[in-house]
Amino acid sequence: MFRRNVPQNNPYGRRRGGRSFKSMLVVFVLMGGFYLFKYFSTSQVNEITGETQFVSLTPDQEVAIGLQSAPSMIQQHGGLHPDQEAQIFVDQIGERLVNNTIVRQSGYRYDFHLLADPNVVNAFALPGGQVFITAALFSRLENEHQLAGILGHEIGHVIHRHGAERIAKMELTKGLTGAAVIASGDYGTAQAAQMIGNLINMKYGRDQELESDDWGIRLMLESGFEPLEMIKVMDILEQSSGGNRKPEFQSSHPSPENRREKIREAVERYRRQMN
Repeated sequence: MFRRNVPQNNPYGRRRGGRSFKSMLVVFVLMGGFYLFKYFSTSQVNEITGETQFVSLTPDQEVAIGLQSAPSMIQQHGGLHPDQEAQIFVDQIGERLVNNTIVRQSGYRYDFHLLADPNVVNAFALPGGQVFITAALFSRLENEHQLAGILGHEIGHVIHRHGAERIAKMELTKGLTGAAVIASGDYGTAQAAQMIGNLINMKYGRDQELESDDWGIRLMLESGFEPLEMIKVMDILEQSSGGNRKPEFQSSHPSPENRREKIREAVERYRRQMN
């Protein structure tokens, strides 16, 4: 009751409020600083790409995560496709991309899975080398070159350690969001922090996709596939979306137009390097 009757201009009330704000700021700085230090102190040099990355997982841990998660991903997409000849074909193309390029030196365990899912047009990779393509996407492909482009793109995610990078960045976002909530006690602040974190991770995802497109082109050329077939893959992906695509800024993937342009640039660049 006494605090409720303190006048707004009472100097003690201002000091008490000031101490509260300072306490919240200290909490946020300490907790946020801890998570930032943790994130930036876990840098590793990628032996294949040569880039310095902020990841906390080791390659062996990535392989373990991929192997552990693969059965669940297979189940989510209706199991493995029953057509063994089609699976063998996918394996042959994937192994050609691995065995004829620097990918074989990465130390990851590559397995290629054809999923039974007839509806979802998709391909994806787990950390450590587990690569998947759905029957819905596989059935739309016209030749082995297009399949090589898709598998090469997914191998690019593995080589660039994109899964490990995203895990580390999501942990940082979660930590900073938690620090904001604890410091302020305001759920509205938590929502704003989470929104910012989502935008950061979304932008990062588009960069990853372009990196993997570039890497896929390199693998296709080194393995004797026609890289310009990746342009037709973009057509297939665009057609499968029914034209209802979000603006690029609101999507985790670059727009097909942007990807086509980057693919052509990569083909020209790698062909010059190989001649």
